[in-house]
Amino acid sequence: MKFSLPKTATAPFCPPEVAGTIPVDPRAPFFKRVLQFAGPGLLISIGYMDPGNWATAIEAGSRYGYNLLFVVLLASLAGMAVQCLCSRLGIATGKDLAQLCRERYSRRSARTQWVLAEISIIATDLAEVLGCALAFHLLLGVSLTTGIVITAFDTLLILALQNRGFRRLEAIMLALVATIGVCFFVELVLIKPYWPDVLRGFTPSLSAISDAAPLYLAIGILGATVMPHNLYLHTSIVQTRLFGKDLASRQDAVRLARIDTIGSLALALLVNSAILVLAAAAFHQTGHSEVVEIQDAYHLLDPLVGGAFASILFGIALLASGQSSTFTGTIAGQVIMEGYLNLRLPCWQRRLITRGLALIPAFLGVWLMGDDAIGKLLILSQVVLSLQLPFALYPLIRMTGDQQLMGPFVNRLPTRILAWSLFTVISGANAWLIGQWLF
Repeated sequence: MKFSLPKTATAPFCPPEVAGTIPVDPRAPFFKRVLQFAGPGLLISIGYMDPGNWATAIEAGSRYGYNLLFVVLLASLAGMAVQCLCSRLGIATGKDLAQLCRERYSRRSARTQWVLAEISIIATDLAEVLGCALAFHLLLGVSLTTGIVITAFDTLLILALQNRGFRRLEAIMLALVATIGVCFFVELVLIKPYWPDVLRGFTPSLSAISDAAPLYLAIGILGATVMPHNLYLHTSIVQTRLFGKDLASRQDAVRLARIDTIGSLALALLVNSAILVLAAAAFHQTGHSEVVEIQDAYHLLDPLVGGAFASILFGIALLASGQSSTFTGTIAGQVIMEGYLNLRLPCWQRRLITRGLALIPAFLGVWLMGDDAIGKLLILSQVVLSLQLPFALYPLIRMTGDQQLMGPFVNRLPTRILAWSLFTVISGANAWLIGQWLF
């Protein structure tokens, strides 16, 4: 049997329109099948290294050195477990989380979930706007407001890529992630952290978060890591792979998706760890523990490293982070709108709506608070995401534990215990974070 790519609709990287368009040859060697299936996890990993994560990691490294590295590790492991549930749900049912919520919950409940999901998309896009605007400000010397205006034109990129195909989009995301990774690798070579201390930072320690301040920051890292829109996105884009509908083929697809997810999020873990290590080595170890803003980190790298190269790499990585997150946010918004409302819009129109709504608070914040608005708005965006996360996580765990829906792919007892434990910890931690922010 010869595998060929079938013709698809005109907006090829909107996931509902490309279900099963990337073939996975069941006769191919295992390693080749892994490569054919690779891609959805990479797009998901983008959300784990967006500018919101930068804000929490830089402050954690600057204030507490390597002590909170274990929080980054545990949050990433939690993300791997949750995203594996997402891929299993999409493969077992052939539907995404938003579609299933619309079908299985009341109209009022589904509409409420849709509103919360849309708010999380806007909050995510706000972080991307601020990250890209700050990168333009640092690299080009333009004002923050001008940088925000420049981010409004990324819709042109959406239009340019619209007919390139989903596999091409995955390749572009890989290039952006590689850019981020290479930039931080070079910076760590220049900074020269003390690696034994780095390794000790990955050891879990209750004493490291015994005080309110580091605990607050640790919960912020957790809230910034597991992104609500990623749950909807992953259940959809995993269906871009074409595999057989028999039990053996679907079981193989679940295994391949698990490898793709864990491998991709391991890359995100390395990037997020590198951000914290960079901040710890460059600032905390040199007595600059007050560095909590991204722009402060950029300006201080020059004198500490002895040249402008490190700060330029920092700015390029920030731009790649914000821009790559923009693409995945667009696709997630499309999945959520089509799933909950059964309403289909061209991707560029969806991008325009989301970016337009995100530009409003970005402009107002910079206009009213000046450059100091960046850090405050980034933290606010993570609080909003934390508030919405349990509303996406709860139906995911319930559905993957439903024997009637999942059949042989239903969560086994150890998985159910792990999933509900994560839900309890994440919900409790986010509630504490929001309570601290409000009171």
